Amino acid sequence: MLSRRRLLQASAGAVPAIALGTRPAWAAAAEPLTTGVVPTAMAGFDNAMKKFITERDISCAQLAVAKNGKILLARGYGVYSRSGALVRVQPTSLFRIASLSKSLTAAAIVRLVQDGKLTLGAKVATVLGLSTAADPRLANVTLWRLLQHLGGWDRDVSNDPLWNDHTISASLGVPLPVDHADIIKYVNARKLDFDPGTKYAYSNYGYMLAGRIIEKVSGMSYESYVRQKLLAPVGITRPRLGRSLRTEAFSTEVTYTSKLTNKSVVDQSGAVVPYPYGGFNMPNQDANGGWLASAVDLVKWGFVFNAAGPVLNSTSISRIFAKPETGVTANGSWYGLGWNVRTNNVGGLNTWHTGSMPGTFSFLARVQNGVSYCAIFNRREETGTPDFDSIDPILGEAIGTVKTWPTTDLTSKYF
Repeated sequence: MLSRRRLLQASAGAVPAIALGTRPAWAAAAEPLTTGVVPTAMAGFDNAMKKFITERDISCAQLAVAKNGKILLARGYGVYSRSGALVRVQPTSLFRIASLSKSLTAAAIVRLVQDGKLTLGAKVATVLGLSTAADPRLANVTLWRLLQHLGGWDRDVSNDPLWNDHTISASLGVPLPVDHADIIKYVNARKLDFDPGTKYAYSNYGYMLAGRIIEKVSGMSYESYVRQKLLAPVGITRPRLGRSLRTEAFSTEVTYTSKLTNKSVVDQSGAVVPYPYGGFNMPNQDANGGWLASAVDLVKWGFVFNAAGPVLNSTSISRIFAKPETGVTANGSWYGLGWNVRTNNVGGLNTWHTGSMPGTFSFLARVQNGVSYCAIFNRREETGTPDFDSIDPILGEAIGTVKTWPTTDLTSKYF
């Protein structure tokens, strides 16, 4: 039996869920339209996804499943509107992946360490030249602590600055949109919420800072470094940073659904906009939640952590999954560098992460016996919808429906 991983509630990187969104009338169907490949032996995965999608009124979704480094199932579900035409979701369509971005950012830092450009014990304030005047404890925030969410920032105490644009704009007296420098200036003038290294508190801000460290140390843009040093060596070319507005969407990017609205953060208009389109600033989310990718891209990205290769050596991989100084949680899990981790039933590690923002929910897992899977949706849990975190045990149970695993590798079909 697959051991159950209890997802850390904060790991989704979510802001509070609000009102129920409405699926577009043109997308309504008893069963979603599909594209891609599902071997007969893996129909249990496909059936579980269709049920999940129908119950939650999801209009666009993806699933990819792999075993032992081979992609065995790749599926797109649903349709979306682009330039007045209806487009079927493909296995390679781009979705916002939210906090699944953190595994890319953490790996980029570890790659810089691997290349001798940094150490994980380096002090964040020193690397970025941040003043510690507002709180001398900032000097104790190392890269280890930053990436393991032990840095001293607790969004439940002081709010999440990546979702606090209007307050930052008003406080600094600067116009919208605010940028990374504005966010850092605002946060750095305030005290930390706890002593670094003493407790876990999920921090988008910490990962945003990690992105700035990558840029400063590498001399490249954050996006360029990740694409060139992490993705290109393993043949992954589609992922890119997302944009805020629907008019800026990439040609193969799905649309996002939520009834939730917010006052625009991308301009001074004060207009109330659909939350996924201008209610938050995608460029600011880059290192903590700004990537676009497909499920097949993410499953293949997960292969990087199976064994030493062109991106990470064995030491780097062991660092990524190392236990933090705060130890293991009551449910036996811990947060490594960009991944939730726990020991599984066969002596290895299950590693996973979720991502959540208005218009997006994503889940990527690497579990025992070489199985991995990724599911992405164009909406997330909102008041009145069934639980979305249940995709974890649902896909875990689908493993048990496979009596004989296929051997045909679909990787070359999508890469």
